[in-house]
Amino acid sequence: MPVSLAREESPRVVWALAWPVILALLSESVVALVDMLMVARLGATAVAAVGVGSQILGAVTLTMTAVATGTIALVARHVGAGARDEASQTLAQSMIAGAALGAVMVVPVVLWAEPIVLAFGVTPEVAEVGARFVRFVMLSVPSSAVLFVFGSGLRASGDTRTPLVIGIFVNVLNVAGNWLLIFGHLGFPALGVAGSAVATAFAYTSGVAFACLLLVRGRLRLRPRRADFRPRGDVIRRVLRVGYPAGIEQALMQLGFLLYLVFAARYGTDAIAAYFIGVRILMLSFLPGFGFAAASSTLVGQHLGAGNPARAESAGWRSTCMSVVMMSTSGLVIFLLAEPIAHLFVDEPPVVSGAVAFIHMLAISQPFMAMDFTLGGALRGAGDTRFPLVSVLIAFYVVRLGTSFVVAGILHLPLVWLWGTIIGDYIVRAALKSWRFRQGVWRTIQV
Repeated sequence: MPVSLAREESPRVVWALAWPVILALLSESVVALVDMLMVARLGATAVAAVGVGSQILGAVTLTMTAVATGTIALVARHVGAGARDEASQTLAQSMIAGAALGAVMVVPVVLWAEPIVLAFGVTPEVAEVGARFVRFVMLSVPSSAVLFVFGSGLRASGDTRTPLVIGIFVNVLNVAGNWLLIFGHLGFPALGVAGSAVATAFAYTSGVAFACLLLVRGRLRLRPRRADFRPRGDVIRRVLRVGYPAGIEQALMQLGFLLYLVFAARYGTDAIAAYFIGVRILMLSFLPGFGFAAASSTLVGQHLGAGNPARAESAGWRSTCMSVVMMSTSGLVIFLLAEPIAHLFVDEPPVVSGAVAFIHMLAISQPFMAMDFTLGGALRGAGDTRFPLVSVLIAFYVVRLGTSFVVAGILHLPLVWLWGTIIGDYIVRAALKSWRFRQGVWRTIQV
């Protein structure tokens, strides 16, 4: 029986689902930090190039959210209703859809890598290095898409530990590959920025091989049969019908980040480098929110599948409260340590100053981010994937980007004011999602 249905919700039950996700994402964040520390030894141009390239990679990868979100909602409902065979089939079909979508997304990005990087408003030198990084790192997309969907399906079934094991395996390979290929240790070629991209592609491909081995052994909570991997248009369409608003949401988010970076680029390359350093550091404080979002998605979806919306609502609010406490605490710690951490990456005063200011603004936003992440997870687990899209349009585009235009384009205020627009963005998101979840429309949504 899944963890979430074994007993009435308690903090221990929520935590049992959340901590493996938090630890898996912590592992990814440590890899991102180590990667950036290695790249930082190549200079500010390399940091900005990899930062922009990673943003592009994130945009491509997060389009897989359409598949992953539909997988979460359907698998959780099937598991809650006791229909494990249907849940396993949904996982298999979602993996096929993720691989196909990932392969399609790679082609245009590889062909137009340099114009895409230039669209971020960077210098030609940064664009040249960033395009080289992007072309190599795109090789990782089909594999990372499969792992993303695979992990989402297992977490929706209540198994959050297997994705953790696979994630650690991938991250260890990634770090080792970075060390070998960026600097040319142990006889390997010193590829610089491109070496980081090649290491990423190799690590994710190996992760897919590991996941397939686990499936073949048949010891996972979901056990797709060989026949489940024969393409089923009806199942894939159902997954996409539920998940496509989340895919559009993420696409708009990435476009919004691009526009936000265009405003930051008005302050120079140092501001861009500061932005990406700050994001890498603050990802550590985001982790509880992502973990509790996964827990709330699983619990809400499974309880709705079992016909118990009251317990689903209780699980959503409990997860949110725990997330707020943990993210507020982590935000305070990073706020206090912002300057010494920034100095780990670079010693250039303008970059350090910009990164510290950015970190401070994100730290202040932590309680609101916690509500945004966790209640968003609860709504998506219920299949209510359209309202989070609406909240992004209002909070990100109207509040953050609208204010950024005034700050950077009209008033020409100092950089710290641009970073401060993030606070208003997340306050509005938290308010909108709290209202939606309390309203209860999600209880009656059919997936």
